[in-house]
Amino acid sequence: MSQAEEWDEWESPSNVPYQPPPQRQFRQSFSKQFEINSNDLLMEIDSRFAGMVIGKGGVKIKSLRKESSAFISVIDSENYGSKVVKISGSAEAKELAQKLIKDIIAENDPNKILQKLQEESKASESVQSISNFDWDQLMLEQAENLKKKLAALPPIVKDFYKEHPEVSMMSDEEVEHFRVSKNNIMVKYIDENNVNPIPKPVLKFSHAFEDYPDILIEMQKQKFETPSPVQCQAWPIIMSGHDLIAIAQTGTGKTLAFLLPAFIHIDFQPTPRNERKGPSVLVLAPTRELVLQIESEVKKYSYKGIKAMSIYGGASSGKQKECLRNGVEIVIATPGRLNDFVGSGAIDLSDVTFLILDEADRMLDLGFEPQIRVSLLKVRPDRQTIMTSATWPPGVKRLAKSYTTNPIQVMVGSLDLTTVNTVKQDILIMEEEEKELWIEDFLKNCSEDDKVIIFVNRKVTVDQLSSDLSMKGFTVESIHGGREQCDREMALESLRNGEVSILIATDVASRGIDINDITVVINYDFTKDIEEYVHRVGRTGRAGKTGRAITLMTRRDWSKAKELVEVMEKSGQDVPPELKEMAKRYEAKRERERVEGGDRPFRSGRGGGRGFSRGDQGFSGNRRNNW
Repeated sequence: MSQAEEWDEWESPSNVPYQPPPQRQFRQSFSKQFEINSNDLLMEIDSRFAGMVIGKGGVKIKSLRKESSAFISVIDSENYGSKVVKISGSAEAKELAQKLIKDIIAENDPNKILQKLQEESKASESVQSISNFDWDQLMLEQAENLKKKLAALPPIVKDFYKEHPEVSMMSDEEVEHFRVSKNNIMVKYIDENNVNPIPKPVLKFSHAFEDYPDILIEMQKQKFETPSPVQCQAWPIIMSGHDLIAIAQTGTGKTLAFLLPAFIHIDFQPTPRNERKGPSVLVLAPTRELVLQIESEVKKYSYKGIKAMSIYGGASSGKQKECLRNGVEIVIATPGRLNDFVGSGAIDLSDVTFLILDEADRMLDLGFEPQIRVSLLKVRPDRQTIMTSATWPPGVKRLAKSYTTNPIQVMVGSLDLTTVNTVKQDILIMEEEEKELWIEDFLKNCSEDDKVIIFVNRKVTVDQLSSDLSMKGFTVESIHGGREQCDREMALESLRNGEVSILIATDVASRGIDINDITVVINYDFTKDIEEYVHRVGRTGRAGKTGRAITLMTRRDWSKAKELVEVMEKSGQDVPPELKEMAKRYEAKRERERVEGGDRPFRSGRGGGRGFSRGDQGFSGNRRNNW
C-alpha cells in the first residue's frame, strides 16, 4: 500500500485528459458474470473515477447509497480502462444516484478544473493539461487581476506588536546568547539582500501580550510557564506583520505560535466580524487527525467568542456546510475537502487575511500541491501567511516563494532530521515472531500512569494485534485509515481521557496528534522512511515532559540502520553497538553488490541475505537479555 493510501483525502485525477467512455452494449455479457437484472441501471465510467465513487474504505459509496436510497456497486468492465457502476432500486432512487455520480465525475474532470483556472486567470489558450501548466505564470496573472480588486476592499491591519522595554534593552550579544540557549534558534530573511532589522525574541508571555490582557488570562488558565523556543521568536515576527516560515520538529509548540497572533489578527481588523462574508483565518493541514487536533487546541481558548470549525473528508459535508453558513472566524481544513468546497461555492475565502500552511512538507508528500494552489487562488494576495514545516525541501521552498511575501525564516535546532532530546530511544533487534511475545511482556509491566502508542505499518496488523491483545485481557483502542472517522475520534478521545492506555495505530497518527502525556511509543514495525521515525518518536516527550521510544527491528530492517544511527547520534542517544554493526554490514553488502553486479539495482531481500545470519556474533542467543 502506498503512503498516500493511508490518508483518506481527495486524490487529484490523472494528468491524462478525461474522455467519457463510448456507450456500448455490455449488459448481456455482464449478466453472465454478475448478478444483474433488467431493472438495474448500468453506468460505464472511466476507471480513474472509480476510487472517487467508492471513497476510502467505502465511505463515499455508503454516503451515496444513503443519500439516494439506491444500492450502488462498482464492478469490472470488459472494456480496458473502464468500470461499471450498477445501480438498483426505484426509478427515482436510480435517477438520483446517477446524477450524484455524474456530479462527482464532473467536479473532478481535469479538463474542467483547467478550464476554470484559465477563465479566472485569463491564462493562455495553449495550456492543455495540469501536468504542463505554468503555475508561476498563473500566479502572476491571478495576482495582477486581484490587485485591481483590492482598491475596493478594506485594508488589512497586520502590525499589532509593541516591543516590551525589557526586550528593547537586550543587546545584540544577549539576543544571540538567548537564541543559542533556546535550542539554537536561527532566524533570517529568505531574501539575503534584505537588511531590515528582525524583531528580537521575547523571554516570557507578557513580553508579547502585555497589551492584550485577555490573551494572558487564557495563557494562565492553561498553566503554561514559559514560551517554547519557536514561540519566543515567532510571536514578535508574526505580530509585527511579517510573513513567517517556521522550521521545527513536531512537538515544539508551532500550533500555539500561530494561533495566539491569529486571535489578535481577527479581533482588530477594520471590517467588523459580523460583516465578513467568510472566515478570517484559514489553516491548511495534511490529515484529518491534525485538523481535529488544531480545532481542539483553538477551543481551549475562549478569546472574545471566536469560533473555529474543521473541514475534512470522511465526515458529513452537509453538516460542515451548515456550520459555515452559521459563521466562523477560523477554518481548519484538509486540502482535498477545501478544494471540493471552493469548487462548489460552499465557502467564501475572499475575507481570509491570515493564512497558515501547517506541516507543509507533509502536504506535499501526500500530493496535495494542486489542490492547495487551486483553492488559494480565492484568497486575497495581501494576506499574512505563516508556513510551518519539519523540513526544508525544494517543494516547500517553492511553496514559500509562491505564497509568502518577503518572509522571515525561524529554524529551531537543525535542518537535519533529529528527534527531541526529551525522549530516550531504545532499539531492540529480534526476530519477527518474537515481537508479539515481547509486547505482551512489556505491557504487563507498565505502570498505571503509562500511556502507550504502538505503531505498525499495515491496517491488517493493527486489527490483528488489537484482537490478540484484547483476548489476552488488555484494553486497547486502534486507529487506521480504514476505520470510520467517528471511530478514530472516539479512540483518540479514550486515550486522552484515560479510558484506555494503549493505542495501536498506523502512521495516520504519527503527525499532529497532540496528547501531551504519552509516556511510551513503540515501533512494532520499523517505519517506511526515517522521517516517519522522527515523527513517531515525537508523539512522546511533549510539552517539556520526558518519554521513551522503543523500536523493534528485525534483520529485514537493516537498510534503515545507517540513517537511524545518524538520527540517534544527532539527538545525543546511546547507539547500541549491534545497530552500528547492522549498518556496517548493510553498507558492506551494498558495496559488494555494486562490485559484483555493476549498476544493477540493489535489493536488500528478506532478512539481509548473506550479510546476516542468526549465528552472527552479537545477534545470537537470547537477545532480549542483551537490552
